[in-house]
Amino acid sequence: MAFMVKSMVGGQLKNLTGGLGGEEKSEGEKSPAEAQGMTPADNCPHVVRRMERDAQFAQRKAERATFRSHFRDKYRLPKNETDDNQIQLVGGDVELPKELAKMIEQDNEEEEEKNSVIGQLSNIQNLDLDSLKDKASATLEDLKQSAEKCAVM
Repeated sequence: MAFMVKSMVGGQLKNLTGGLGGEEKSEGEKSPAEAQGMTPADNCPHVVRRMERDAQFAQRKAERATFRSHFRDKYRLPKNETDDNQIQLVGGDVELPKELAKMIEQDNEEEEEKNSVIGQLSNIQNLDLDSLKDKASATLEDLKQSAEKCAVM
């Protein structure tokens, strides 16, 4: 509605003044900010800072979503569409911050350790690995001593 009124009144006003108001830019000649849909009032420093802050916030949200999706994949949990949307909103390629990457790496190392034979043994209740280790080393010492006493060897 406002567009119609502006085009009707603006056209008539332009005809009355004869175009003396100065040279207007055609729609093809926009500044970079106007091309993005920003008005001259949007070029204020505080608006630009707000836009940068919003972009950084969206990046952090996408990093967290990537982190959550990693653990969903690891534990075979259902995917969350909001996390996928946040990642795609930023551009799809999101790198984890160093702290989060370290946490994932440590978690992977712990997982590998738990999957090893010794890790499986430590999960058995009432099993003291230190006593087993002591018994094994004592047995090896006995074998060495008996091998020294053997006349054949």
